[in-house]
Amino acid sequence: MKPGRVVFVGAGPGAADLITLRGAHWLGQAEVVLFDALTDPALRELAPQARWLDVGKRGFSASPGPDGRPARASTDQATIDALLVRCARQHRVVVRLKGGDPSIFGRLEEELQALAAAGIECEVVPGVTAAIAAAADTQRPLTRRGSGRSVSLATAMTQQGQLQAGRHADTEVFYMAGRQLGALGRKLRQSGWPADAAVCVVSRAGWPDRLASDHRLADLGAAAVLHAGRPTVVTVGAGAQALAAPAKTPGLEPAQARAPACAT
Repeated sequence: MKPGRVVFVGAGPGAADLITLRGAHWLGQAEVVLFDALTDPALRELAPQARWLDVGKRGFSASPGPDGRPARASTDQATIDALLVRCARQHRVVVRLKGGDPSIFGRLEEELQALAAAGIECEVVPGVTAAIAAAADTQRPLTRRGSGRSVSLATAMTQQGQLQAGRHADTEVFYMAGRQLGALGRKLRQSGWPADAAVCVVSRAGWPDRLASDHRLADLGAAAVLHAGRPTVVTVGAGAQALAAPAKTPGLEPAQARAPACAT
């Protein structure tokens, strides 16, 4: 029997309707869906015919789940790789549903390599990553004309459990930083960021219950209590600044008044 196809689908960082049309299409074709811990359960409605397998990774597996009971332990990467290969050999379409975008801190490379070694055909469908969702939630563009020409995406912690942060771009975005906010602030100041640099912290970006708070780098640790226990994105620099009020020039009408009417 010829192996089936594995489609990596970015589910987006939050609510189910952030998925792309292509991602929704492939869910509708799936016979098996291997899904991450933070994907919206409402996405099951797009694939009621499929068998859903929870292969989520949980950074704090000892913490209680949403129902108050102990959360399940994380699924190790070798198990996920082997399960993908086995499912692809038994089914026509397998969807690997990943939170956010598969290529941004999604362990995509390891899984692509495992499937390539087994001779299994793959496709990758991009999704909305948490940094973009946080920028949308707060209406703060990550790039700004004249002040924000570069963006860096990083995880706050390395695989070895070390905190790493620097000054590599006009806007720095840190993923999975919720438990290191105070230390992250100190590390960034040591790397050359000024104490009054703008910081925007968003937890559960893309969800209806998202929280956002503004800080200066010197007091970033104060955000830890507000965002405790929630997936958190930290934006520093140009992309964290609140929008400036539009300048008023005497004698000029507001832009809205000058704009031509929409055609009817």
